[in-house]
This record gives sequence, C-alpha cells and structure tokens, in this order.
Amino acid sequence: MSPFDERLHREHVERRLPSVTAAVVATDEVVWAGAVGARDGRDGAAVDRATRYRIGSITKTFVAVAVLRAREQGLLDLSTRVRQLLPDAAHASFADVTVAQLLTHTSGLQAETRGPWWERTPGLDWPTLRDSALRLAHPPGTRFHYSNVGYAILGRIVEQLHGRPWFDVVRDEVLAPIGAADAMSLRPDTSAAVPLAVHPHEDLLHAEPEFDAGAMAPAGQVWSSIDGLARWARFALSDGEGLLSPATMDLMRVPLAVDDRLGAGWDSAQGLGWRIWHDGARRYVGHGGSMPGFLATLKVEPERGIGVVVLTNTTHGLGELADGLLREAESVVPSPAALHPQPSATVRELLGTWYWGPAPFIAEPHEDGFLLSPAEGAGRGSRFVPDGDGWRGRDGYYAGERLIVRDDGALDLASFIFTRQPYDPAHSYPGDLDPAGWH
Repeated sequence: MSPFDERLHREHVERRLPSVTAAVVATDEVVWAGAVGARDGRDGAAVDRATRYRIGSITKTFVAVAVLRAREQGLLDLSTRVRQLLPDAAHASFADVTVAQLLTHTSGLQAETRGPWWERTPGLDWPTLRDSALRLAHPPGTRFHYSNVGYAILGRIVEQLHGRPWFDVVRDEVLAPIGAADAMSLRPDTSAAVPLAVHPHEDLLHAEPEFDAGAMAPAGQVWSSIDGLARWARFALSDGEGLLSPATMDLMRVPLAVDDRLGAGWDSAQGLGWRIWHDGARRYVGHGGSMPGFLATLKVEPERGIGVVVLTNTTHGLGELADGLLREAESVVPSPAALHPQPSATVRELLGTWYWGPAPFIAEPHEDGFLLSPAEGAGRGSRFVPDGDGWRGRDGYYAGERLIVRDDGALDLASFIFTRQPYDPAHSYPGDLDPAGWH
C-alpha cells in the first residue's frame, strides 16, 4: 500500500468519513488516485473513481473561467458594471457593482440569499432572486466579503452573453476542451454518493437534503468524479491550456482581496475566481467546496507543479487530508529544478550580480526566464519572461513592467538602471553621476 493509500484509509477511519476519494496530480498526469468507503456510508455500493460528489463552491472557478473567456472575446471588461450586462437589473441595488468585484468577493453583496437557507431548499428563479433576495451588506470595493449570490449574478451574466444556460456554456466551452465534461454534471447521476451528516459523538448518520439550486446553482451546484476534478486541478497548474491566455491565467492567481479574519494572520486571499493561500514562501491556488452532505478541496502549487483534490460525502469533518497528501507528494513528484530545462544562452548572459545604484541584486534562472531579486533579503524583485525584444515582469513589484537590455549592456527596468558594478562610470544614468565618482 502506497503512502497515499495509507493516509487515505487512516483519515477515512479516524475522521469517520462515510466515503472519501482523492487524487494527487502533476502538471501532465494523475500521480495517484484512490477511493474508500460506501456511497451510503454503510453497507451499500463501494465508491470508486467514477463516483460523483457535489463539489460546492469549486463550481465558482468554472464560472470565473467562463467570464474571463468572455473578457478575452471582448464581450465585457473587468470594470464593466452589472447594469451594462443585465438590463433587467439596471435599477437593482447591485447595478453598479463591477465584474471584478463579483469575481473577487469585493462587491459588498450579502453572503447568502434572504429567506430560507438556499443550500437546503428548492432554488429560486432569477427574477425572484434579483427582486427579493439580494442586498448590499457593504459599500462595493471596500472589503472582502465572500458572496455566494455574487456568483449567481455572474452565472446569469454568462447566460445573457451566450443566450443559453450557464452550465451549458461551462460544459461546452470550459470542461469539454480539456476532457472533463463527461466526468461532471449539473445534477447527480444514479451512482452519486449520498449526502450525509455524521453525528459528532455517536456512530450515526443523518441524510441531508439535495435540491436544484436554481438561479443560485453557479455558486455551488456541479457534481464531479475525482478524475474529473483531478483534470480541473491540472488545468489550475497550467498556463491556460488554450482556454485562457497565459497572461489571464497569471492574473487569476494574483491575490487581489485579503481575507481578513479576526485573530488570524493574512494567509489567504481571493483572486479572479481562485483562492490563494500562503504557507511561508509557498503559494497555493485552488478552492474549497461545501454543501449539505459534501465537502471538496482543490489545492495546487504552481511553482512545484503538484496538486491534490479530495471529495467526501459528509457535512463536516474532512480535516487536513489534502495538506497531508501534498506533503506526501513532495517526495514523489520531481522538484521544479529537475523539470525545467537549462537556461537559454540569452538568459545565461543575464545571470549573476547586478547593482541598482549601490544595492546588489541577483539574477537566477527560472522556468523560461529569470528571477531578479535583492541579494540581501526582502525588497523589490520579480520573475521575468520573454516579451518581444525585451522582458516582462510576471509578479512582484515589477509585474507587467518592461525590462530592456540597453546597447551598453545595462538593464533598463521601469526607468531604473541596473549595471554590473555599483554606479559604473562606463554607463549613463538618469541625473548623471558625480564626476568625482567613488571617493
């Protein structure tokens, strides 16, 4: 039995999960997958890799990709307001909320609908949701406030842009091109796991209700097998796989709104659809999901090219299985250094020590470009990738900025000059150098 299987079986028993399936992925393969338990949590049919579970809010990442595809097609912009896309909501309280604010949960919209608990009751249609179930809890753009109803609005926007149901768009334009459509559905099939709650102290189960969420479905309705979710995790590790441009995929991973929790450190944030977590110097991307009777996790580390997905049919109690599987994966999946080719001749010429005035910086190879960072710890640094006749910053202080290698060999970066020696008189600098030089 592999370390992955051992951990899966241990968590199944110790956490008293009715069933649980999981997979570890690398950029181009499923490294491992396993399933244990019964669909009904007792003596019914055993689960396997084809068993479908409700993935909850991971659904939001599909909607976000569909919205960003529409952006790349010129159908909307991140600054486009709801009233410009949904004429029937032109007078609603949320009419001036932007697409970016909806994607990042900074719209100010309430977290849930008014009235009955939407996850446990039959769903509302769009007109009812629009007119009676939505309000602003905060001024738009002022804080992170997770909003399920915000993604219901995004789903409606997708429908209006394409003239058909939002899930049809997601299935045909997002899931099908990467080979995941057959493993996912809007409603459960006959082999799906049963939604259950586990008693906190006794060996007892309680069946949870399951309804079509109607207009709220874009917030958490999709069902998936572990293989389907593993395929989506591999997409999360990719450069967009043709669904999105690499630049848009990078933008989705930028932490735009900090999740500020009382008494906790700032270790998580929201991007344009993806959640982002920090653990020391490591950055993870993904999303969690929960609905009555189900919990789901998708978590990937793009820098290392590894990730994990977990599905279980219980309302509470999943624990840290995903993080444990990721730790196991570190000893199995090759390190990034083993995966990346040797730097090109162009990159090799740029490696080594540079000086911004008297401050030393180090240029090191990184993927298809290089990393320029302060030699003495924290400061302004970024990764750079080829961009026409120069380089473009991917992240950090110089994200989106251009770096040019001047004819005299100096680096010109956002008006800052980097040279091989501190204030080298062989190069020209803005403001010139003191004629006395170093003295």
